[in-house]
Amino acid sequence: MTPGRGPAPTRQNLLGLERRLVRVAKGTALLRRKREALVAELFRLARPAATARVSIADRARTAYPALLDALTEEGYAALRALSWPARHLSVEIREAQVWGIAVAELLQRPTIRRTLAARGTPPPTATPVTTQTTTAFEELTELLLDAANREALLRRLGEALSRTSRQVNTLERRLGPALEAQRAGIRRTLDEREREEHLRLERLLRSRVRG
Repeated sequence: MTPGRGPAPTRQNLLGLERRLVRVAKGTALLRRKREALVAELFRLARPAATARVSIADRARTAYPALLDALTEEGYAALRALSWPARHLSVEIREAQVWGIAVAELLQRPTIRRTLAARGTPPPTATPVTTQTTTAFEELTELLLDAANREALLRRLGEALSRTSRQVNTLERRLGPALEAQRAGIRRTLDEREREEHLRLERLLRSRVRG
């Protein structure tokens, strides 16, 4: 290698560049196919995700005003007392892969919505506003858990798509053209040397004929 000037103009380096260009072309084709697959998967998930987000937004618009009404009617201390004891939710998660991308998959979740008896709320304290608030937030929690897998997958797929697009652009716009330019430069140099050698041989033959 000539420092700062690329590979030396030799047949061996020319063959090496040819092999690298073949590998770059194959890598670019594979990355393009991966990018197309990621785009298709994102489109497949986009509509259900959009529908779920609308449902979550609608439920949140119901839940938070209901909470404000409950705070106004019952007060903060009374609501804290009604929510005791705290409820712990456990979910089952496993590692999975989608298009070679590591994701966490939610396998199982508990039932979130409960009856008044299951909540353990004494009937005299279960006012309509507290019951409505509790139900709204239980439904919101269910929607969030159900959407968690899809949202996490969408985020990871989006990151992978962005990374793959950068890799394709690097190969197509930087590495590939740079290797092409090096190959063209070596070919020009080798062709010039060949022409010079041919002319030198012609002059040598003419001088011998004259002699």
